[in-house]
Amino acid sequence: MSTAPEVRAVERQGLDVIAESDRKGRPSGLFWPWFAANISVLGLSYGSFVLGFGISFWQATIVSVIGVAFSFLLCGIVATAGKRGSAPTMVLSRAAFGVRGNRLPSFLSWILTVGWETSLAALAVLATSTVFREVGWDDGVVTKLVALVVVAALVIGAGVAGFDVIMRLQTWITVVTGVLTVVYVMLAVPSIDLGAVAALPSGSAQNVVGALVLVMTGFGLGWVNAAADYSRYLPRSSSTGGVVWWTTFGGALAPAILVVVGILLAGSSKDLSDAIGADPIGALTTVLPVWFLIPFALVAVLGLVGGAVLDIYSSGLALLSAGIRIPRPVAAGVDGVVMIAGAVYVVFFAKDFISPFQAFLVTLGVPIAAWCGVFVADVLLRRRAYAEDELDDRRGRYGDVRWGAIALVVVGTGLGWGLVTNTYGVPSWLGWQGYLLEPFGLGGRDGAWAYANLGVLVALVVGFLGTLVSSRAAVRRQELA
Repeated sequence: MSTAPEVRAVERQGLDVIAESDRKGRPSGLFWPWFAANISVLGLSYGSFVLGFGISFWQATIVSVIGVAFSFLLCGIVATAGKRGSAPTMVLSRAAFGVRGNRLPSFLSWILTVGWETSLAALAVLATSTVFREVGWDDGVVTKLVALVVVAALVIGAGVAGFDVIMRLQTWITVVTGVLTVVYVMLAVPSIDLGAVAALPSGSAQNVVGALVLVMTGFGLGWVNAAADYSRYLPRSSSTGGVVWWTTFGGALAPAILVVVGILLAGSSKDLSDAIGADPIGALTTVLPVWFLIPFALVAVLGLVGGAVLDIYSSGLALLSAGIRIPRPVAAGVDGVVMIAGAVYVVFFAKDFISPFQAFLVTLGVPIAAWCGVFVADVLLRRRAYAEDELDDRRGRYGDVRWGAIALVVVGTGLGWGLVTNTYGVPSWLGWQGYLLEPFGLGGRDGAWAYANLGVLVALVVGFLGTLVSSRAAVRRQELA
């Protein structure tokens, strides 16, 4: 009789602790979902986003590589909590925030992941429409609607099915998109003008910091709230270093390469760089021969779907963690409906993509960075496995509401929003941000530091250092209880 763990068509696990009999695999298996989720050619478009800060090729390359690697290292640290606790990220976060106190970061996590899956689905539809137009086919409303239906079916179907289906799907997406992305890069190389790239002027320190923050929020900081959702299935005996390495390496490898190639392409052509703002994926077709447009559509859509699948799975778990009592597959379905509605707005009504997207990244990046700082510090302080049966017990060792952790997120967010600006103008009601730039002597909303978005880094540091200083004794008491 086989003793292999059962592979289910639809995962019934919600916020449950994973049973020992269902824990399987090795840390190296984490490479596949993280690589597949980040092999998206959207990484190429970030080259244009980074150069938009007015910095040189070498400045852009250095901050991109550092930003990608460091932000995914944070994911790797968070992933170790999954191995220790066998529960989703936003359940393990209860150890730091309390059982009910954790509902605030869970709600923030839900907004972030739903926003990401919406953005990725919308990009997949826009890319399909652009490819159809370049080939000479109809790229109108019907094409966009059909593309949206196909993308939504893939994303929601995998999200509802759950872990086993996602892991198998991500392996195939990794192989297909990896090969086709390499072909794309080879075909795009002749469009690179090294003279134009080398002539890009250097930017100020403030602009370099701004580009670094954008890369961090666009990559690893967009995943930290989900990083333990996949490592929770690993056996407890798995190597902690292996979990950190394979999560970090799998997530960072493709973006680090793609952003640098994107910098070379965007730095070679101002027209291409400008076009990426309206259609970040579709604009990349202008450097391709016609025969590769359909394969490009495949690699673009699959790469975006790979990221959206992880997001919808984690957004469903975050919704449950926020206190909504419905089955996990239903939660994924609810998030799918929100994703479709948001994608319809972006595809059919928004004037461009990049403006609301970057405003979304910066605004939500602040409170998520504060939460990340608290949780990463909490993980590093711990030496023992979580008391899993008490993660649902308000009277247990983790408590009901840990006000100190919540205060750090509130203070970090307050400081952070005061040091970022809605420089992209959409939506206009975010214009109140940056209220601390003048009092802190940083030149106000029009000064040199207005575009650096220091608030994300400040929020991360406040959460991290505040937890290291204030929670060491509390963590020790929890572990000895």
